[in-house]
Amino acid sequence: MIATRADLLAARCRPRKDALDAGEAARLLALLPDWAVDNGRLVRSFTFKNYHRTMAFVNALAYVSHNEDHHPEMTVTYNTCVVRYDTHSAHGLTDNDFICAAKADALYQQAAVAA
Repeated sequence: MIATRADLLAARCRPRKDALDAGEAARLLALLPDWAVDNGRLVRSFTFKNYHRTMAFVNALAYVSHNEDHHPEMTVTYNTCVVRYDTHSAHGLTDNDFICAAKADALYQQAAVAA
């Protein structure tokens, strides 16, 4: 069972067919305070100093997404990347969405340290 943010970071995505119930989704959302659920999707906006740093984050997240085989929708502008997760096959949110959101947070944190 995923109980902490560290558990999310250590977990790997697996095929999911069933969405989480609202209570479990709310419990996992509490582990990721910068994220929100909007229209049934897990959403966060990441802000950067410039386009180069934005694209570096996008490329790093693409690499993580490929390794996890769980891909977000991303909207990219000069200094912002909005990331949205949901699991299409489950028609809602699964633990995979929260796992990848935690990994996106970790990438962002690393980018802030490197800046």
